[in-house]
Amino acid sequence: MTQRLIDVHTHAQFAAFSEDRDAVIRRALDAGIWMINVGTQKDTSYSALELAHKYEGVFATVGLHPIHTEKSYHDEQELGASEEAKGFTSRGEDFDYDFYKNLAGDPKVIAIGECGLDYYRLVEDTKNKQTEVFIKQIELAREIKKPLMIHCREAFADLIGILEKHLTTTHHNPGVCHFFTGTTDDAKKLMDLGFSFSFGGVITFAREYEKLIKFISLDRILLETDSPYVAPLPYRGKRNEPLYVEEVAQKIAKILGKDFAEIARITTENAINIFGLK
Repeated sequence: MTQRLIDVHTHAQFAAFSEDRDAVIRRALDAGIWMINVGTQKDTSYSALELAHKYEGVFATVGLHPIHTEKSYHDEQELGASEEAKGFTSRGEDFDYDFYKNLAGDPKVIAIGECGLDYYRLVEDTKNKQTEVFIKQIELAREIKKPLMIHCREAFADLIGILEKHLTTTHHNPGVCHFFTGTTDDAKKLMDLGFSFSFGGVITFAREYEKLIKFISLDRILLETDSPYVAPLPYRGKRNEPLYVEEVAQKIAKILGKDFAEIARITTENAINIFGLK
């Protein structure tokens, strides 16, 4: 199957797609769009891998999102509205190294994460727990020789400090910072560490990302949707899906003054090289 674009960060395994998941995935694949479904805890990591085995052109990551390391708000789009789901998300999850290592050994798992730091909705003092879990996932990525899928929100100074301390020379391809919201200084430090960056639908309606996209080398830029969240124009306010990654590519082409075909080719090559997709 020939890929035209790659959505490197989506969540087609989430409850938001429970009614039409197959149709959503096939719409994207029929349009030449491959996707990486990103795990956020045990169950969504496992279900991402199940989807990867069901479709050609679909891959998975496995990992523990920082907001799920402690009690967190309940997101029905991610886990559904059942009492069982609400109970799971409210108690949080300890990082089970062996569980994730077992999943990560599958060739269809191409990265560890999404992992990182998120200080937007801190419950009590969870920074230490987030840090501990993040370091364990860095260690797992090093052990199995796969890149990281990084999530960071309002925590770039701490994130960069941890990466500078715990990455080693064996991390020749450390991974991707998804939905990047840092400064150009943050981007420079992360590029020096070897990281790439993915951008999604928000760039189609928020102009503050244009400076970042022009600053970051094109060989470090990838496309994402983060669906079901943050749909691009002209779908803003609706459920996002992998098919809409084309709108992100179109916007990057406009920002950089390049042809869509060139952006599609380069970002696809970037994703293939970083994640070893085949």
